[in-house]
Amino acid sequence: MPTSQPEILIIQPLMPQLDAKLTQHFHCHRLYDYADPALFLQRQGKSIEAIVTRGDVGVENTLLEQLPACKAIAVFGVGTDRIDLTTTTARQIQVSITKNILTDDVADLALGLTLAFSRKLLQYDQFARSGQWETQGPVLSSKVSGKKLGIAGLGAIGLAIARRAEAFGMEVAYTARSAKATPYRRCDNIEQLATFSDFLVLALPGSAENQHIVDGRVLKALGADGVLINVARGNVVNEADLITALQQGVIKGAALDVYPQEPVINPALRSLENVILMPHIASATFETREQMANNVLENLLSYFSTGKIISPA
Repeated sequence: MPTSQPEILIIQPLMPQLDAKLTQHFHCHRLYDYADPALFLQRQGKSIEAIVTRGDVGVENTLLEQLPACKAIAVFGVGTDRIDLTTTTARQIQVSITKNILTDDVADLALGLTLAFSRKLLQYDQFARSGQWETQGPVLSSKVSGKKLGIAGLGAIGLAIARRAEAFGMEVAYTARSAKATPYRRCDNIEQLATFSDFLVLALPGSAENQHIVDGRVLKALGADGVLINVARGNVVNEADLITALQQGVIKGAALDVYPQEPVINPALRSLENVILMPHIASATFETREQMANNVLENLLSYFSTGKIISPA
């Protein structure tokens, strides 16, 4: 049925508020609702002018090949590791991300996980609720102030983490593709950073070059007193090596917000007491998700009115 509204394709479910906003302005096709997505694409793929996707979902090239009119991709998130930017550039497809919106939330969670692990906050909560305090005293935890925090990836999020850690009196070091104009020590590689760190925080892209960048060798360098914090992507850690390191005491523990096969979490991780598990909620605050939703809508409205997105990847 003909429509005067631009036709867009939503790859996977979005937060309801964003879905409602998009529906007001565009003719929305939801790929996940079609019993036969291939048949839908064959019949209507040529009419799709833009895509909305999440950072953890991306867009496969095989899908883009079936959308010849598509010239814009709006990402709900900042990750583009699941979008082939070489292909989008060649096809002159503009890609937007929710840039500079979720930085604070992700940095807050990274420090929150650092504090929660070091000060045993989850264990103390369970101890108090169980009534054990009535018969015995709580075990001791560890200070965060004065410890060494290494950040793999000193982009906007990494820098925000560094500033928070500095406020806690922590010594900060980092790895990055190039030196940054900061007072923090730069390490040559992630193994060297792990050797430096009491807490190794991952804040780097989940690109192919970073696949399993944290492996058994890096975890051994982190050592028996070291803690791994991952707020980046699940694929940057060799999960099998991490599980072995946690089980054998190669490292002290880990706090994770991301996993290789989300939303599935490896049962071996769920069974361990020296790991804190979060359901990928780094940016999951009312304020930030509302701003992210508005950004996606504003990028699409700008593209369809001016031909340009406003926050390119």
